[in-house]
Amino acid sequence: MGHTRLLLYRLDVIYRYIDVAKEVHVATSSIRNDPPNPRDKDQRDNDPHDKLAARIAIVEEHVRLENEHDLEGVLGTFGDTARYDDEPWGEHFNGRDGVRQFYEQLMKALPDLQIEIQRRHVTDDAIILEVMIRGTQLGAWRGLPATGRRVELPLCGIYTFDANNRLAGEKIYYDRGTVLRQLGVFHEPPSVLGQIGILVTHPITIARALGRKLQGK
Repeated sequence: MGHTRLLLYRLDVIYRYIDVAKEVHVATSSIRNDPPNPRDKDQRDNDPHDKLAARIAIVEEHVRLENEHDLEGVLGTFGDTARYDDEPWGEHFNGRDGVRQFYEQLMKALPDLQIEIQRRHVTDDAIILEVMIRGTQLGAWRGLPATGRRVELPLCGIYTFDANNRLAGEKIYYDRGTVLRQLGVFHEPPSVLGQIGILVTHPITIARALGRKLQGK
């Protein structure tokens, strides 16, 4: 028994010495500014918490740069593959040049654009933001000259990522009828202007409906 205890004691001393040596190595490596071990980076990249933190950070930086109207900064948050989908209009912009085109139009149309994040939803594959968009149309937009009108509407944005946790794509959903109504080019059918618009744009449909009404159908 005595020999066994002595052996265990010596093993315990050896293990403690190894632990201390590891701590000293880490500390001295930091002091010497040794280059990082690639294996450490691989471990960080495989850490799901680090990955999510990196993705949340790039989305927040993206929105901040949008609010600062920093076009080059916004483009810099995208990786090598970039895509922007404006779903309400069925428009899709591929590559950095395509994404640049979308943002150039947007920033010229709404030079005071502001985006307020209201909710954030994080999944393993994407980050979803619920935001409020505010701005004044001081530039042409989709063939509509500057109206000087304010827009304020809720929008949902879905962000996906590449292998380096940069933005691979952004897809947005919103009610384009709300935008057009606030810009003064769309009116609800029950309103007076809406009724006039229907009569002008759909005279045959209105005539048929009136005929059926007179016939009691």
